[in-house]
Amino acid sequence: MTAVITEKGLPAAPADGGRKSPPPRRKRRGRRERAFDEVPRWQIYLPLGLYLLFTLVPFYWMLLFSLRPAGSTSLVPWPVTFDHFEKVWNERSFSVFFQNSALIGVFTLICTTGVALAGGYALARFDFRIKQGFMLALLCSQFIPGALMLVPLFQIFKNLSLINSPLSVVIAETVFQLPLSIILISGFIKNVPYSLEEAAWVDGCSRFQAFRIVVLPMLRPGLIAVGSFAFVHSWNHFLFALMFLMDQDKQTIPVGLSTLIGADSVDFGALAAGGVISAVPVVIVFAFIQKWLITGFSAGAVKG
Repeated sequence: MTAVITEKGLPAAPADGGRKSPPPRRKRRGRRERAFDEVPRWQIYLPLGLYLLFTLVPFYWMLLFSLRPAGSTSLVPWPVTFDHFEKVWNERSFSVFFQNSALIGVFTLICTTGVALAGGYALARFDFRIKQGFMLALLCSQFIPGALMLVPLFQIFKNLSLINSPLSVVIAETVFQLPLSIILISGFIKNVPYSLEEAAWVDGCSRFQAFRIVVLPMLRPGLIAVGSFAFVHSWNHFLFALMFLMDQDKQTIPVGLSTLIGADSVDFGALAAGGVISAVPVVIVFAFIQKWLITGFSAGAVKG
């Protein structure tokens, strides 16, 4: 505090009576941020480590039973044997189940992505009277379990002579995955500026050409994410394949796994080997699409 000099040379009393002004208060937000930064790392890594352990132990247990010899109680798969894989692949017809699951999954991916692309574009670019009601119906359809529709679907496929045909499973899987896929694709298309399509129209492109040249390349992350989810869902689905496919040579892997569980005994080695075979494609797909899942929700965004 600077003193003021009077005419007699004596310092004048300060205006605040000699009291010092209190230091400025620090913002609470700053204290919270520093408190968060000062959290010990073990408080972060310990819960994450427990969650990772809880997640990976079932997979290790499945891999352990599939690789160790029958009757062994070792917690380490040594000596390693592939007899269980050979048994389920050759004797239990898992090679046929794998081909059927892959065929149904690929066709479900193609049908779901194609129809969802058309429906999502219509919802994103056109306005019609029942648009909001249609969107609400799509959302409400997600609350209907597939088991409730088994009897009507079975009757429809029977009248169309599609029972015991993989096409019935493809149609059922596509129908039940379309609502969510259409909503997701519609959101991706809305992120693409409409002015880009208008510019393509001015250059002489038709609506379809503008969509194929301008919009479709920007939808690649979203299409990969939606198509991958459709493939994985159809790969793991058990109910439709069990109800609509009768012959064993047309069954899928989930139904094949159920045949390994007997009434009096369970071959845990063969069951674990079949589980590993069914899990490998799913792990590969998600390892491939993980970056698309992160960038998919910003598909079509432009800067400038």
